[in-house]
Amino acid sequence: MRQKPWHIHDAVPRFLGWALDVEDFLEYTTAPLSHEAGCSVIKEAFYKGITFFDTSDLYGHNHDNEIMVGKALKQLPRDQIQLATKFGIVMQEDGQFGVNGTPEYVRLCCEASLKRLGVEYIDLYYQHRVDNTVPIEDTIGELKKLVEEGKIKYIGLSEASVDTIRRAHAVHPITALQMEYSLWTREIEEDIIPLCRELGIGIVAYSPLGHGFFGGKGVAESLPRESILATHPKFVGENLEKNKLIYARFSNLAEKYACTPPQLALAWLLHQGDDVVPIPGMMKKWNKRKIGLIGVTEKWNKRKIGWIEMDHRFLSWALDVVDFLEYSMLLFPTKHDVQL
Repeated sequence: MRQKPWHIHDAVPRFLGWALDVEDFLEYTTAPLSHEAGCSVIKEAFYKGITFFDTSDLYGHNHDNEIMVGKALKQLPRDQIQLATKFGIVMQEDGQFGVNGTPEYVRLCCEASLKRLGVEYIDLYYQHRVDNTVPIEDTIGELKKLVEEGKIKYIGLSEASVDTIRRAHAVHPITALQMEYSLWTREIEEDIIPLCRELGIGIVAYSPLGHGFFGGKGVAESLPRESILATHPKFVGENLEKNKLIYARFSNLAEKYACTPPQLALAWLLHQGDDVVPIPGMMKKWNKRKIGLIGVTEKWNKRKIGWIEMDHRFLSWALDVVDFLEYSMLLFPTKHDVQL
């Protein structure tokens, strides 16, 4: 299996296998899984070639996701796994989310995540959202200390602006930037991706299947009532009906190329560059059909992807039909750091 290079400033490239976002294991976009079921999925994914697991101290009630991942790691060879987690989003007393990027909070979160995960180090530690009340130089400065202490190996950012990325990278090399990136979320191609390639920063693409849209979520199958997507404007009312038409067209295009819609969406994304690492979520054990995602995306060449780009014109046209005004606030801007 071809592996994705993990570019790290002037260091020797680190190689990763496929990646898995474990956020979906709890109550954000799907119905929650038990720890036993979640560990089973992680182990099955590892034995099928998945080596990079992405979580956060935000996911799950009382950091439950990190605890579950820690249980799974105890049953796997740690030195063969790349583990990523995040800090920085906090639940305030009024029930609203806020951000905290102070050096003291950075260290407190790292120590707590290490304990919950049951590991001695974190491979990739992200600032989940940028705190604009704290100079990014102060936040990265503390993360740099954690690198020097061996508690984390590499530093990442999530949903950061061009200016923030440049300033952060000047303090310590940023290894990866996590942004939403898929066939219908391509805003970062304008300035974020060119900057990352200039600086040698990898792109970790979350929601590579459009929050499950390209897998049929909400269109070919119903959403669990517990899912936050059940109230997402793209998956309700008139927008949902329009999106069903888009999905039908996309499904027909996938059939034309003898693959499934998720395979088509991931194949396109993987061919955007070796520095792009998608982290699709997975709720069930991997079967041969799902593992076929790997086979299809690895075999397709640039010429075939070029044909898909041509066919993609109809998808762009179809997306224009959707009422973006209603949910444009949910799209993450790239000119400024995302605020909660």
